[in-house]
Amino acid sequence: MRTMDRHTSRRHLLRVGGLALSAWYVPGAFAQALIETPRQTEGPFYPDHLPLDRDNDLIVVGQSTTPAVGEVTHLSGRVLSRAGAPLRGVTVEIWQVDSRGVYLHSASGNTQAGRDPNFQGFGQFETGSSGEYRFRTIKPVAYPGRTPHIHVQVKRGGRELLTTQCYVKGDPRNARDGVLRRIADERARESVLVDFVPVPGDPTGALRATFDVVLGVIPAE
Repeated sequence: MRTMDRHTSRRHLLRVGGLALSAWYVPGAFAQALIETPRQTEGPFYPDHLPLDRDNDLIVVGQSTTPAVGEVTHLSGRVLSRAGAPLRGVTVEIWQVDSRGVYLHSASGNTQAGRDPNFQGFGQFETGSSGEYRFRTIKPVAYPGRTPHIHVQVKRGGRELLTTQCYVKGDPRNARDGVLRRIADERARESVLVDFVPVPGDPTGALRATFDVVLGVIPAE
């Protein structure tokens, strides 16, 4: 599993994020094709104590220079209405297990001492005018009873708009995952399956994943 140094990574996060965002702008002509992202369970492991460092770079904690263990992944996307309009000023939160399958939660795993101390486990990002968000994290791993996934929550002013999960497209464990299988509509289920692909020309072996979040009813600001 490859990682990158802190200084290179910060620049890389912005560069890769910008390239990814420019590749999937949704024009109005295709707005009718947007599928509302299905709501899924928050699960029991939303952090019970939020970390002091909760930025969008989950593989480096605070001022540490030691990165988390795992396959570095640039996760990005846009928050959109069903009409294809980008949503500005909403907060996207993600949380997931570390490479050992442990959440940032006191009840996760056998002991919190078993967590990777260099993995932040939780991050936040506020969308800009194009509705974009981006995180640097690790490719999700499985743990007993669950296929690899990342929890995603969208909020505005502290109010939850949507909680969902995204999954590694093509992972054979998806077919046996009870949470994923509860999404009855096939198109909606497909919408949360994400390709994790190598970043072209990246010498570190980092991956890129794009997950757009489409909201149904959007409350007024």
